[in-house]
Amino acid sequence: MNFMKGLTRGAMAAAMIAGSALAVQAQEVTLKLHQFLPPQANVPKLILDVWADKVEADSDGRIKIDRFPAMALGGKPPELIDQAIDGVADVVWAVNGFTPGRFPRTEVFELPFMVSDARAASSAYWQMFETHMKDTDFKDVKILGTWVHGPGMLHTKEPVSEPSDLNGMKIRGGSRMVNQLLEILGATPVGMPVTGIPEGLSKGVLDGATIPWEVTTALRVAEMVGNHTEFDGPAIYNLTFVLAMNKAKYESLPDDLRAVIDANSGLEFSIFAGDAMEKADGPAREVAVDRGNNIITISAEDAKDWEELARPVYDEWIADVEEKGIDGQALIDEARALMSDYEGQ
Repeated sequence: MNFMKGLTRGAMAAAMIAGSALAVQAQEVTLKLHQFLPPQANVPKLILDVWADKVEADSDGRIKIDRFPAMALGGKPPELIDQAIDGVADVVWAVNGFTPGRFPRTEVFELPFMVSDARAASSAYWQMFETHMKDTDFKDVKILGTWVHGPGMLHTKEPVSEPSDLNGMKIRGGSRMVNQLLEILGATPVGMPVTGIPEGLSKGVLDGATIPWEVTTALRVAEMVGNHTEFDGPAIYNLTFVLAMNKAKYESLPDDLRAVIDANSGLEFSIFAGDAMEKADGPAREVAVDRGNNIITISAEDAKDWEELARPVYDEWIADVEEKGIDGQALIDEARALMSDYEGQ
């Protein structure tokens, strides 16, 4: 049963629990949902609003979700997870890579050429969250969903068809692992939230950026660069996301409203979110095609050269997390096995 079909199930479960106590039924709750993209961007439109609308409907309107896009509650994107922990916001959509190294176990899905399918990776991510991250990386917050975007790729002013083409370029990196790979390739990685890319490109601070297709429309990237490099097979990188809720706020809800949140969270929602992001890649890609931009596709065979160059990134990550008492190679093996199992269904 997928997330969208779960609407009826969630509504029925909430109704059954709600019927047990009329006094509890009267309680109404307003939740503040905070995130960093404009409301018309794909993630708010296709995922966050869908989730919020379903929660409101399943609660018969007793939960109201006020939506604050583009950091309207203040702060910067890297502060979102702390805003959820501290109660500045009740629910946040956060990019783990905005705080490099803080959530080390999630980084297994951000390793170069690790992920081929956003649905498979989002499924594996949730399963590994429950077994490895719930009481470690995310012990201070209530996690409602975990997912990755579709294949990350390169969007550059000058064409990139082989690793050496990146030499000397200033590239916004999507994660600390892809930043390491960019350095290996001779590029200069530039750290900034995704919302800073348009200004960086227009002012010459950047020669290009690593982002998936889907977000290029909201940022109008296809208008600022003429070249896009994508990969057959595993992507050069992916980012991991969480939908996180303040623990105290969640625990303060009556049982029936917690049931509504629970019914709209977890594995099915995570797969839905990853799927929605990946499906949004196609229309965004068409924008670049219609503009006549140069789209370079690296074949699976040619991508092996890139993957070989990425090996030190794996070695460094494994050594880094080992210092934190984490078996990185075991996480890699488990993630690959879970993704393979999903793809084989």
